[in-house]
Amino acid sequence: MDERERTLLENCRKLFEQQGRLLRLSAERFDQVVFVGDTHGDLEASERVLERFLRPRTAIVFLGDYVDRGPHSRENLRLLLRAKLEHPDRLSLLQGNHEGFHAMAFYPADFWESLQDPEEKALYAETLLRMPYAAALSHGVLGVHGALPAVECLEDIERLEPGSEGWQALVWGDFQDVEGSFLGDWGGRLRFGRDHFERQMERFGMRVLIRSHQPDAPLYLYDNRCLTIFTSHAYGPRERTVAIVPLDREIRTARDLRIEDV
Repeated sequence: MDERERTLLENCRKLFEQQGRLLRLSAERFDQVVFVGDTHGDLEASERVLERFLRPRTAIVFLGDYVDRGPHSRENLRLLLRAKLEHPDRLSLLQGNHEGFHAMAFYPADFWESLQDPEEKALYAETLLRMPYAAALSHGVLGVHGALPAVECLEDIERLEPGSEGWQALVWGDFQDVEGSFLGDWGGRLRFGRDHFERQMERFGMRVLIRSHQPDAPLYLYDNRCLTIFTSHAYGPRERTVAIVPLDREIRTARDLRIEDV
């Protein structure tokens, strides 16, 4: 590991610690918020997002999973970490399950397996495990990587530790288009139904959830209140999509958002 990479990771870790696990984005500062799904080593996708949307009155929220699957994990992650340091308030990088390898190992994990130096691997793990879990907008829109933890209020997300059940729901959780609450653990992926979604969204005071993580999920779920997007070609020849939340109007469902390709 060279000194520039070490400095990048250390500075990002400090910034993540300062900003906390739950980010709140205000309409007073931004005109719109762009949510970006899994990029998974798709460097071109991340470059396109930054080139197109990195503007003074636009906030960008990446929903996690920057490494593994795609061919440019390290380059993709470095690009986003550098951009985070340059634009700490306009760019948010949430933690996905692929950033949480140290808390819950999985395979295949080509990025993590490529880190042969123990010190380098430990520094990456320590930095990425400090990433925030969620981004909340005053318009009632919440962004996470996976699903929703069974906590009493949104602020409880701040206290969730990597590896905990709540953390596992946030970064590994799936939603199913069925009634019910907790539907079981499928190979480490906690599954939840409509009842869990509606209960937690009411507790959190949120109308719309934007997430990624689950390639088999429909675009819209639960009366158009749950939106699942992806921004990577790592899943095959599918569109790279982002969700744009305009902050000059009321948001009732995910149909009020703009879905665009990049």
